[in-house]
This record gives sequence, structure tokens and C-alpha cells, in this order.
Amino acid sequence: MVILNTEINEADRPVSAVCDDTNLTVELADGRQIVTPLWWYPRLLAASPEQRANVELSRFAVHWEEIDEDLSVDGMLRGAKAPGAKPPEEAA
Repeated sequence: MVILNTEINEADRPVSAVCDDTNLTVELADGRQIVTPLWWYPRLLAASPEQRANVELSRFAVHWEEIDEDLSVDGMLRGAKAPGAKPPEEAA
């Protein structure tokens, strides 16, 4: 059983999320930015730029409906990668 922390600080609420060819950048309500490599999230890495741009924000997470990807702010702050994610040099 997984218990999620539902008492997220308002400062941790995502206000924007943008992907380029190598990174995901999420800005939080207090101005902090979380920058993580796309290879941490294989579904995002494999998605088209248009699919990556079609993002939804919630109080706790960032979601891409079309590619069925959900990333929690808590997980990003902890540096959690998707299971099986491998750096590009190891993926070949």
C-alpha cells in the first residue's frame, strides 16, 4: 500500500512544465525550478514535441494524458526516475 503525502505545501504547486529535447523543467509556485533529464521518463523521451507540450498541471503533479504519464512534484523533488530508466549511453 502506498500512502501519499496529501499535505503538499502550496509553494510546491506546479505552475508550468516545459520539455525540450533533453530536459523537463517544472516551475513551482514559489519560483523554484525542477530540471530533470527526459531519459528519467521514457514515455516523455519517446513522445513527440507536440505530445510533450500537451501538459496538464494539478496541485500535486504534472500529467500528459495522451502518453499516459503522471509525475508527482514530490517524486521529482526526491529525484525519482521511472522504473527501468537508463541514461542514453546505457540504453543503446
